[in-house]
Amino acid sequence: MRTTTDNQHDLPIESPTEPTPPRALPPTPWFRRPGLLPWGWAAALCLLYATVAVRRHQLLRTTGYDLGIFEQALRAYAAFRAPVVPLRGPDFNLLGDHFHPLLAALAPLYRLWPSPLCLLLAQSALLALAVVPLARWALRALGRRAAHAIAAAYGLSWGIASAAAFDFHEVALAVPLLAFALEALGRRRWGSAVAWAAPLLLVKEDLGLTLAAVGVYIAVKGPRRLGVATAAAGLLGSLIEIKLLLPAFNPGGDYAHGGNLSDGHGSLLSTLAHAPLDALRPDIKAMTLILVFAPSALFALRSPLAMIAVPTLAWRMVSENGFHWGTAFHYSAILMPVVFAGLIDVLSRETSARNVRASLATVLAVTAVMIPSFPLAQLAQRATWRTTPHIEAARALLARIPDGATVAASNRLAPQLTSRCEVVIFPTFPVDSKLYEYDRKRLPPPTAEWIVYDNQAPEAWPYKPGHWPYPLDQQEAELRAARERHGYEVVAARDGVTLLRAGRSDVPGPGEE
Repeated sequence: MRTTTDNQHDLPIESPTEPTPPRALPPTPWFRRPGLLPWGWAAALCLLYATVAVRRHQLLRTTGYDLGIFEQALRAYAAFRAPVVPLRGPDFNLLGDHFHPLLAALAPLYRLWPSPLCLLLAQSALLALAVVPLARWALRALGRRAAHAIAAAYGLSWGIASAAAFDFHEVALAVPLLAFALEALGRRRWGSAVAWAAPLLLVKEDLGLTLAAVGVYIAVKGPRRLGVATAAAGLLGSLIEIKLLLPAFNPGGDYAHGGNLSDGHGSLLSTLAHAPLDALRPDIKAMTLILVFAPSALFALRSPLAMIAVPTLAWRMVSENGFHWGTAFHYSAILMPVVFAGLIDVLSRETSARNVRASLATVLAVTAVMIPSFPLAQLAQRATWRTTPHIEAARALLARIPDGATVAASNRLAPQLTSRCEVVIFPTFPVDSKLYEYDRKRLPPPTAEWIVYDNQAPEAWPYKPGHWPYPLDQQEAELRAARERHGYEVVAARDGVTLLRAGRSDVPGPGEE
């Protein structure tokens, strides 16, 4: 400040000066910018899932049922053809099995990279992408540390891990769609929620019921007219797909999975009447119901968003298919975004920061306890990183099959060939998963040019018999019949893997017998 003297009054006068500028703050490092947190987690989780998935494929742990099936469908889409899948039977259109036309959205990627790894990496990316809206919502509502905790708990949750570590399935498309819809519901952006959830109708026929549940939530919490219209569209969409579209595409003219809901008590109505008791019998169902919400330490049950999980849980628990009752495979992936959205919803209404921290600590503790029991633990197993002589033998024999050949392959060898050959399951198609007794009259003779058969059950396969879909003794009998009755001759045999070709024999190479 500078002073002068006024000649008239001899008083000091303060002359104006420039204010001192505030001290500039250092710029925020790029890796701490809020917008990057969700995407950083998505990238890390994608790498984690891809590592598990790709390594499983390299170890021959993927299967024709289902990775090979979906690759054949995408291979057809990429060639602008209907998704006819030889692994499911002659001229079998896969849209007659489950209604998933949105699967065609991955065809351009497959056209650029025609490989089963394309499907596995796409699935890894889709499952990881769902963390973005969840972490973003948590960051906005709860803060940075909470967002990291939510992202880690989702990414390591058993439902997502089980899907990432088992082949490819169309439900991977639904997981991020539902996650974005749930974020929109949490922010009361009702129109956006419907826009994100509507494509679920094109992913799988039962997901129309999930769309209906989203509509019910909107009707209760938001604009009633929009909610009722959304619920009606979901119910009507599933009904049209199950009653009209699926039978129209199915070679048998019916809904392929309708028996799962009617075989138990003779009719659909009888099944629904018994549903309350059947939903808890056998005990594995009750355990699964608990485990679904366990990643949130059960806090998600306090959120009305939990109702969106009801349709998926309901059809699984009343199904006659035992695979639907447990925690294996991909069936719980669609439920994980619901669970963590419910958790965020509950914690965002908590007024005590101390309670929020304690809740998240419990969630992370539950996550850590559950990891060893589910597929991500494979990364810590020595067998995961060891290539056995059996795998080397299988790869060597598969390499002898020329591109474009027709091949009948064991279930675990099929996806090693589907990108370059026309593949069916050995012994032959059509495959009937309920046929476990040897019956030659029901199985036509093999018509493939090549047969490749593996008599060893794979490692780390606790969920199905290693020689599914046919018993080992039946497959051995069919292999003998191929040689003795149908003109197939052994090209090579090594370490339990046998390669045959119609009407040809070669001298075994070194190390082959």
